[in-house]
Amino acid sequence: MAKVNVETVKTESHGLFAPLAQDLNSSDAFLSEAGKILIKFHGSYEQTNREKRGAAEKEYSFMVRSKLPGGQLTAAQYLAHDRIADEFANGSIRLTTRQGIQFHGVIKQDLRETVRALNHALVTTFGACGDVVRNVMCCPAPTADPQRRAVQDIATVLSDATLPKTKAYHQIWIEGKSIIDDEAEPEPLYGKTYLPRKFKMAIAFPGDNCVDIYTQDLGLVALFDAANHHIGFNVLAGGGMGMTHNDEDTFPRLADVVGFIQPQYALEVTHAVVGIHRDFGDRANRKHARLKYIIHDRGLDWFKHELQSRLSFTLQPAHPMPEFTLQDHLGWHEQFDAAGHWYVGIPIASGRIVDTQTVQLRTALRRIVAEFDTPVRITGQQNIILADIAPHQKEAIEQILQTHNVLTVDQLSQVRRFALACVALPTCPLAITEAERAMPALLDTFEDALESLGLLGEPINVRVTGCPNGCARPYTAEVAYVGRSLNKYAIFLGGSPTSTRLAQPYQDLVPFNELVTRLKGPLTRFRDERLSGEAFGDFCHRVGVGNLS
Repeated sequence: MAKVNVETVKTESHGLFAPLAQDLNSSDAFLSEAGKILIKFHGSYEQTNREKRGAAEKEYSFMVRSKLPGGQLTAAQYLAHDRIADEFANGSIRLTTRQGIQFHGVIKQDLRETVRALNHALVTTFGACGDVVRNVMCCPAPTADPQRRAVQDIATVLSDATLPKTKAYHQIWIEGKSIIDDEAEPEPLYGKTYLPRKFKMAIAFPGDNCVDIYTQDLGLVALFDAANHHIGFNVLAGGGMGMTHNDEDTFPRLADVVGFIQPQYALEVTHAVVGIHRDFGDRANRKHARLKYIIHDRGLDWFKHELQSRLSFTLQPAHPMPEFTLQDHLGWHEQFDAAGHWYVGIPIASGRIVDTQTVQLRTALRRIVAEFDTPVRITGQQNIILADIAPHQKEAIEQILQTHNVLTVDQLSQVRRFALACVALPTCPLAITEAERAMPALLDTFEDALESLGLLGEPINVRVTGCPNGCARPYTAEVAYVGRSLNKYAIFLGGSPTSTRLAQPYQDLVPFNELVTRLKGPLTRFRDERLSGEAFGDFCHRVGVGNLS
């Protein structure tokens, strides 16, 4: 089958409409090649069960992703997702590293009903994937501070303002139309061909890097004065994780600090940076089409000049920022509101909310949200926060968690607490190796090694991805395992424990059963040669990853 040109498909789609609308009405279990491209903009990917390759017929299904700015849901919206998991998906909920929710195993004939059910709960999947601004991340920690709540609300404002204007989403999924609407609205931000590739952005609070701000195409760091008044944002641009093995023209990159803006200019800056990506991104080579390559190739000075030319105000020099820490917001925390509410962050291994024979995680969360009407927040570490909990409700919630064998943060080792993994096999078409399914066994072995060295209490962050695209943001981790070939991984070391420095290649083509043993030497040297209070990633960086072997 001939490969279709993505840019041509977008141009001829009549605003992301055709031929997707017609494909959904066919009896086939799959989409046309053009339909596969367009459905991404609508928040879904066609997938096959890769463990059944070679069978007479492929087993097709779809991943459906909710777009949740700042990871915020009402109790009713979370419960709607929980119902959909049984009605149309495979019985599990998957929290993403971008604060969204994914369903897996949705068959084509149930796609419309899945999206309609989410729409009824006032949740959209539009723009959760595709060559547009993806889900806007923000620190999700509940707070009574009106300044900080206003900043969190900006995530929704920016998400709404960067949503494509086409009516195709509503026409296809809600109205069920299959006839092209010749009166498709123009796209003032995106144009007919939308962006050259995806665009990711996030908002961080000072000193709290729970959104991995330096890995974003566009990052806004909220800054406050001594009276806690929001004075504006430092603007960061040009981050991105994806790369291709053995292709030196592709690489992970941290964002540069560009300047400072006052709060009222956040939307204008967002539109301007997105416009630069739209106008200068590489549309001939999708592997080289991210904003980071524009800045790398043309230079930061060029980018600042181009950005300033698109603004109605003068971009100011960046303000000093406090050093970042990586806060995961797990455990119990006060919200400091008049009612004395608390929130609790519950760790979710690889973001997978599912019931097993031993742990009824999904049931426990459903009970708590339904009985106590708790708003829900999703973190960038694939964990969940339950908010607005009255002091007298804490004991009952802890009892529900205990009854269903749900582990709380105080029951986890430090390495397990900070671990991340992408979905990978068996459904992701890009996966080369295992990630999520292999993570439990990998962490068991890692914990054993740390315990044998007297290092079990060290908060080393480990991230695993099934391919080099970096959905679990591996290249800022202290230890990263990146899928390389069948059952073999590339190891990266020396990222910052605060996700503010890139890891460096350590060893390549390492078999899965050697991923931990290959680190015995570096871990032993870390134990014996570390400076007081030094983290493992900082030690590797100081000594030099190339000197660790």
